[in-house]
Amino acid sequence: MSFVSEVVSARKSRRLRWRDMSPLKRHDAKWGYIFISLWIVGFLVFYLLPMVASFGFSLLEFQLAKPQDIEFVGMENWSRMLFDDEFVWQSMGVTFIFALISLPIGLFVALALAILLNSEDLVGRDIFRTLFYMPTMVPTIASLFIWRGVLNAQTGWLNRIIEFATGYPAVGINGLRWLDDPSLIYIGYTYIGIWGVGNAIIINLAGLQSVPTDLYEAAKVDGAGWLRRLWSITIPMVTPVIFYNLILGLVGLLQYFLVPWVLNGGNGYPDGSTRFYMIHFFNNAFGYADMGYGAALAWLMFIVGMIITIGLFVTAPFWVYYQGESR
Repeated sequence: MSFVSEVVSARKSRRLRWRDMSPLKRHDAKWGYIFISLWIVGFLVFYLLPMVASFGFSLLEFQLAKPQDIEFVGMENWSRMLFDDEFVWQSMGVTFIFALISLPIGLFVALALAILLNSEDLVGRDIFRTLFYMPTMVPTIASLFIWRGVLNAQTGWLNRIIEFATGYPAVGINGLRWLDDPSLIYIGYTYIGIWGVGNAIIINLAGLQSVPTDLYEAAKVDGAGWLRRLWSITIPMVTPVIFYNLILGLVGLLQYFLVPWVLNGGNGYPDGSTRFYMIHFFNNAFGYADMGYGAALAWLMFIVGMIITIGLFVTAPFWVYYQGESR
């Protein structure tokens, strides 16, 4: 009864607050609801409703080739996914191994380049900013075909540069096979990811330019060097931006699909090292036209991604600093 009474009292207080508002405030509030109504409708129609529908599909035996034979199977798809399909956990492991390699490198490179491009001592700073951002303007498929040539074992630029600079026999069949060697392919994919860090660089630049200059001036007066200012001022002040890029990078890597699909055919070559989770999902949902099982796979990745994201937000107060907060 206490819970019900609390709910009733909360509703009454909301009505009172609305009645106590001045006509101007009520007018502004109504227009606020009108302005966000399109977003609410879009969220309900294009996000929430498809999510609910996909969960319903996960409880069905639904073959696209036989839409008339839809059958309710309950948790059978989920049981098959969790206990019978060995490729689910294998592809999940491939995805997380690549994320552990690629994500830290991508975050570090984007932040390091942003710090460099934010330096007042860099000659041609605006030109370099444009050049580092330009790769993001290239269509993804076109850029992947470019990288297929760059990483080619016999004719690729990367192997030729390595052989010229170090003398290591990188060119040829016995050279560095970036797209054919399971021990090198994640590094090759990471190169491709670094090539497209222009968006992250821009976001980091915005964060760096929002750091109060008086902090640097005070640190210089106290005799702090460049590294000390970087470690004690710059990095703590841009941790919200780093956290934002971390979340975006994680979500992107959990949905990693296009690169292995285009460069390695989406069949797991070589030795299953490119059988990412989204590849497994795509093969089941659209290759085999099993939409019921595909919906269950999609929901599993959603749950895993949500758990990791919540965990990151739980740990954020220990290392993410926001201006104005006290600790």
